[in-house]
Amino acid sequence: MIHTISLAPGVTLRCFPDSRFKQGCISFQIIRPMNLQEAAQNALIPSVLLRATRNHPDLRSITHKLDELYGAAVSTVVRRVGDYQTTGLYCSFLDDRFTLSGDEILRPVLEFLMELVLDSPTENGGFLPEIVESEKKNLISTIESQRNDKRVYAMDQLFRLMCREDSFGLSRLGEKEQVAAIQPVALYEHHQEILKQSQIHIFYVGHAQPEQVADILRPMLARMERNPVDLPQQTPFHTCPGENKTETMEVSQGKLCMGFTSPITNRDEEFAAMQVFNTLYGSGMTSKLFMRIREQLSLCYGIGSGFYGSKGILAVSAGIDFDKVDKTKQEVLALLEDCRQGKISTEELEAGREAVLSTLRATHDSPGSIENYYATAALSGMKMTPAEYMAAVEQVGLSDVVACARSLCLHSTYFLKGATE
Repeated sequence: MIHTISLAPGVTLRCFPDSRFKQGCISFQIIRPMNLQEAAQNALIPSVLLRATRNHPDLRSITHKLDELYGAAVSTVVRRVGDYQTTGLYCSFLDDRFTLSGDEILRPVLEFLMELVLDSPTENGGFLPEIVESEKKNLISTIESQRNDKRVYAMDQLFRLMCREDSFGLSRLGEKEQVAAIQPVALYEHHQEILKQSQIHIFYVGHAQPEQVADILRPMLARMERNPVDLPQQTPFHTCPGENKTETMEVSQGKLCMGFTSPITNRDEEFAAMQVFNTLYGSGMTSKLFMRIREQLSLCYGIGSGFYGSKGILAVSAGIDFDKVDKTKQEVLALLEDCRQGKISTEELEAGREAVLSTLRATHDSPGSIENYYATAALSGMKMTPAEYMAAVEQVGLSDVVACARSLCLHSTYFLKGATE
């Protein structure tokens, strides 16, 4: 059960008390509306924060501090949740019950986490230039690596086509050119501004009671100047004209992506049925797309679908030979039409339900998966707990899945092909 506590204006603590694990975790996330002008800055800040504090001025001293905290680990968080970009830090640590001689870990871990967020060393009113430049190179390298992964690149291009009127088409990491232009003083000033204005979500999983965690955090947060601005509500897909685009690049395998829209989002009662539909249609090695297009017709090297519930987008991705694009499109649409006509076997429906249930059962297998589910659900607007979600999945029938299939409409396609065919 989630316990929600307001710690300060615009600062919300959510706790999931759980005594099953030796490890606990906590995340500190700054929530911003996804915005092209600041996405790169927001994505860069967590990496800069993790490099140094005034009391721990380099990576070596930070590593030593974490070793003292029984091997605690801190990593960056950069997520896109519907219309929001969330950035911050995630920390995992040993629960106080398992320390030697009654050592306390929770309090010093939270203190160090807030030190990382609030006590960066500065020079001339900005972050240290050498740290900023180093992390800019790392972020640019990450952005470039996504372009080099042609499956990821093609899907990104599809979303750019579909979401031209929607922030969902923006990269959660920002653009390479924007990263390159970031300066230490402007980045530090932006960090101070978003700490003041943004909604902040803190999520804790562990043995400690919620009020204990809140009591530790409150005096630390009192240092922060707060003038928070309310977040806009999550929105469904923003309608715009569809587009079919072909791009040529030096690749040996074509990448076909097809984007469908539906009025169903993860905020609707039909969401569980849509997830079952997506699973039996294209997600997994027993799905219709895989069994028909890959196994029977050998039209592709791999194929799958994913449903993006915050926006109501279903995307199909396939790796194909360049001359198979038209036939593959036809088969994808033909199998969707089969689903619309109710041509779904009992075995397919049961397998789809069980696959979704299996994923949901794993939600509570680790502190990290618990944090990821509940923290993301709270931001996306989804109200169901995993147990409620599972109960809804178990009730999904053939008519529910058919209705989901009929709600889908092809919006845009993107095809990446080689320079020579």
